[in-house]
Amino acid sequence: MTAGAAAARDVARTCGLLGLAPFCALPAAIAIWPSRADLTVFVVAAYAALILSFLGGARWGMALQAPVPDSRSLALAMGPTLAAWGLLIALHAAERLQLFGLAAVLILVGLWDLASPQGPAWYQRLRLILTAGAAGGLCLGALLLRV
Repeated sequence: MTAGAAAARDVARTCGLLGLAPFCALPAAIAIWPSRADLTVFVVAAYAALILSFLGGARWGMALQAPVPDSRSLALAMGPTLAAWGLLIALHAAERLQLFGLAAVLILVGLWDLASPQGPAWYQRLRLILTAGAAGGLCLGALLLRV
């Protein structure tokens, strides 16, 4: 691996792990401030939707790297954004379902990335770690909610 490739891997790893902070903070915040759980869930659900949109954009960008981009891949890359947006709107009052739904979409996108690897080999390992951390934080937060 070249020095440039290693530096890119390190930046991606650092940014990715730092990006887990809101997901990891969700269960703690709900446990510490249960009276503010609604605000906490709103903030982290919006963040999860942004992450899903980012992941769809990453798929879009990877698809465009082909000499002749696959139109089906480009269309499917919009799925994470649309699913997250739908969950934010449709399940706004059902916070537990919203968090579980966002976790499920993160897992599905993660499985999609693992099933159709693109990019460097280290990206697949990183995606697995980040997907597990994000989905785990959302699910634990959902389980801690008082309904």
